[in-house]
Amino acid sequence: MKSLLTILAVVLFTLTTHAQDWAKARLEKSPRHLEYVKVKAGAREVNCFIAYPEVKEKATTVVVIHEIFGLSDWVRGVCDQLAEQGYIAIAPDLLTGTAPNGGGTAELGSGDAVRKAIQSLPPDQITTDLNGVATYVTGLPASNGKLAVMGFCWGGGQSFRFATNNKDVKVAMVFYGTGPEKAEDVAKLNAPVLGFYAENDARIGATVPKTQEMMKAGGKSYDPVTYPGAGHGFMRAGEDPAGNEANKKARDEGWKRVLEALKKL
Repeated sequence: MKSLLTILAVVLFTLTTHAQDWAKARLEKSPRHLEYVKVKAGAREVNCFIAYPEVKEKATTVVVIHEIFGLSDWVRGVCDQLAEQGYIAIAPDLLTGTAPNGGGTAELGSGDAVRKAIQSLPPDQITTDLNGVATYVTGLPASNGKLAVMGFCWGGGQSFRFATNNKDVKVAMVFYGTGPEKAEDVAKLNAPVLGFYAENDARIGATVPKTQEMMKAGGKSYDPVTYPGAGHGFMRAGEDPAGNEANKKARDEGWKRVLEALKKL
């Protein structure tokens, strides 16, 4: 079983890495200002990718939390797409420091090494990193101070969790990630939560009813939508030129929801 899971992880990483070609091409063609920055977070410095919009007014900021694959070209591309719509988007590499010489996702190399490292991250460190990134990005001269968070897969669960730990979050967008386990965590939420789920993803879909129950009991705003025919990871798969129509439709509808939510802030 272990060897099968290892093979599956390698295959998934290979497919994901291959799928980065079109995402990387988009970044190379972007006219917007894109850069890497090191952000102070407690005793750590977190490597982050940030994309700036071409606008004359101060902009809302979005923290983008990566998948279990780490800070990929596709995640950087999501930041660029948000910037294209007028938002400052920043994606921290939460694996910063897990590789030799302070390296992160890129230095870890293999999918299995990335997955092992991400599963070993201390929850308190993740919170400190994200709080540091949020403070940095909302404090930029070009920011209007408003903060949203969105995350995918592993990052989807972390975006939900971050909203329970940071009262400045105005909206949390959770893409195929799990919700809080404890009622006391739900009680700390100030922000509405939007959920984006795939019909063909029973592993995550099975957790949604419990999350709905907990959120309702806590009097919190939670709006989950399940996209017909879509599979786990449909936001990335839906951008892949080789992707299926169900994932592409789910991606387009999900992206529309994102922009509608951000416009309300």
